[in-house]
Amino acid sequence: MTEIWMFPGQGGQRVGMGARWWDAAPELVEAADAVLGYSVRDLCENGPQERLDDTRYAQPALYVVGAAAWRAALASGAPAPEVVCGHSLGEYNALECAGAMDFADGLRLVRRRAEAMAAVTGSGMLAVLGLGWDRLGPLLDPERHGDVSLAVTNGPRQLVVGGPTPQLRSLAMELTDRRICETRPLRVSGAFHTPLMAPAAREFAPAAAGLEWAEPAIPVPANVTARPHDRRQLPDLLVRHLTLPVLWHSTVESLLGLPAPHFREIGGGTALMGMVRAARLAATPSN
Repeated sequence: MTEIWMFPGQGGQRVGMGARWWDAAPELVEAADAVLGYSVRDLCENGPQERLDDTRYAQPALYVVGAAAWRAALASGAPAPEVVCGHSLGEYNALECAGAMDFADGLRLVRRRAEAMAAVTGSGMLAVLGLGWDRLGPLLDPERHGDVSLAVTNGPRQLVVGGPTPQLRSLAMELTDRRICETRPLRVSGAFHTPLMAPAAREFAPAAAGLEWAEPAIPVPANVTARPHDRRQLPDLLVRHLTLPVLWHSTVESLLGLPAPHFREIGGGTALMGMVRAARLAATPSN
């Protein structure tokens, strides 16, 4: 059996997250507060939700919760992972878990990333349920949706696109009115993982290059390639991660090819396990 741990990204933040792990991780919480300058436990326990949804606070909070969660999983007797992966922001938890960076350095990097991404406004993300890119791409009109780009492939028929807010509204209305598929706006502040994040990538690049990276002790698939990271390429791939699509479905497909893969979602959510089930189903030959 191959033990695979998965960390979720932004979007699952909620008041009360992490409650079961705080008391077991006082040193981690203390280190986080020292980096951030505020109580991450108080933010997660008491919100308000509006602040927790702010990218500047959501990403650091989710990173800290993920770090506490994987330590608690080991302490409770879960098998140590042989592969770790993360969806979007979760990739930073995976890298920290694999020893590519220490917790505090990772949190500083996540904070810089969040600040850079939050500064790019006027755009957003839209989940498109029921279409693959082969069908959705041709529906994007250059005049009405010219700046809408593929941002995430969560499954064979579960995509996320990003773009200027008016263009996303137009696309959602057209897809819904024509009964082509369902859509759902995401609780994020910008068009993450699209070319519109180029200013954020330029701002973030010095922070990624300035960190002293270690070689991951176990494989960590990169979101932008679906192949394992190596230390030399880490800074460049994390910068490109802001402007290129998250190839999550391709990552899961490759992991399904490992011997007896056993997936475990770390952090209390279930969304990633749902994507794994969809990928398994898509990979199963029909009779």
